[in-house]
Amino acid sequence: MAHLTTKGLVLREVNYKESDKILTVLVEGQGKRTVKAQGCRRKNSPLAAASQLLVYSDMTLYDYQDRWSMKEANTLEEFRGLQKDLSRLALGTYFAEVCEAVSEEGLETPGLLPLVLNSLYALDKLGKPEELVKAAFEIKLCCLIGYEPMVDACALCGTEPEEPRFHLAEGVLHCRRCREALAGEGISLPLDRGSLAALRYTAYGDPKRLFSFQLPAESLDILAGVAEGFLLTQLERGFRSLDFYKGLAG
Repeated sequence: MAHLTTKGLVLREVNYKESDKILTVLVEGQGKRTVKAQGCRRKNSPLAAASQLLVYSDMTLYDYQDRWSMKEANTLEEFRGLQKDLSRLALGTYFAEVCEAVSEEGLETPGLLPLVLNSLYALDKLGKPEELVKAAFEIKLCCLIGYEPMVDACALCGTEPEEPRFHLAEGVLHCRRCREALAGEGISLPLDRGSLAALRYTAYGDPKRLFSFQLPAESLDILAGVAEGFLLTQLERGFRSLDFYKGLAG
């Protein structure tokens, strides 16, 4: 029986039998792992806290016949502030669902665990605007999984666009003059100067300073629409947690 001492963030929890849970955990250096937390729902279980959604822990996992079980765990961060704010909790759950969707079992996506941890921290501890954190998370995640946008200049004529637009399917910046040649049937969204600068910053900048920017409300709304549209277009799917989060604002 092999064992692994590592750190991990719970992306999903499902009750199993009378007192267990089946967890999806984003594990440091391991990608996602499906982990059984036996007895974690019993009163005073030492695994109870570490078996909760969006909890980050030191954990010892045992592998028996390709099935992982959590035997020991000590919580490192519970992001307690999110539990007091339904909107931020819903947004954090969306981050977790996206990470589960793009992760592969046992195969690490470099930078993904730090990204989601920093995003949760920005929501919980830094009090950053939800729209800003969400947009930065979506853009940087696309970069990590192979869909880095090309936004340094118009993809066709190479100029700095006077009326910039972003093509969601192609993931490229273009100017108004080149729209017909590039867009085809795809959706192309307009950017203003502030949202374009923020798009470049989040795509190309230091990931440790991912949320260190500010935008006026109008530019932030534009960035948010582009970021969400880009992610959903590239993944070719939606997310229930995103629908729930957006429903709270509706």
